[in-house]
Amino acid sequence: MTELNRQLEAIKEVHQFFTKKKIPYVLIGGIAVQHWGEPRFTRDIDVTILVDSGAEEEVIKKILSNFSPRIKDALRFALKNRICLVKSKNSYEVDISLGIPGYEEIVIKKAVECQIGRVSVKICSAEDLIIHKVVAGRPQDISDIEGIILRQGKSLNIGYIRKWLRNFSSILEMPEMIKHFEKLWRRLKK
Repeated sequence: MTELNRQLEAIKEVHQFFTKKKIPYVLIGGIAVQHWGEPRFTRDIDVTILVDSGAEEEVIKKILSNFSPRIKDALRFALKNRICLVKSKNSYEVDISLGIPGYEEIVIKKAVECQIGRVSVKICSAEDLIIHKVVAGRPQDISDIEGIILRQGKSLNIGYIRKWLRNFSSILEMPEMIKHFEKLWRRLKK
């Protein structure tokens, strides 16, 4: 089985699981970059799910009963860090973030349906992907942001991006976040 086929199979498994369990989800990270930006291969699947406060342990147990944990004591790690590190049936890595009310509720509501292989899945909007990438701030994230801006151009809702980056830069005490985005936007906008 090719790496691409493994990825498609794992995406299908993730989609089917969260749909069957009625857990709101959205694909973020490299999978979303393939849709909105310059396509690149990714070795994992990044997912954000919405979990009611107090239901975290129950939801994580459901996830761990379907997917294999990648670390020891995965339940405790997931409860502490709000991320569940698992593998699909074909051993593809899946990082499942437990979203918190507020911004991530909006991300999931704004998610768009996207056809990946033969499965229609939910991916985050281009704007929310940029926000996630700016907050993460790694070199690959900056490259991904450039690709998204180049492909999506002026169709991006820059006011929405700026609003959330201002919020996150204040909360995280990282004022340079918005400056980095503005510099990229000025250089690349069409």
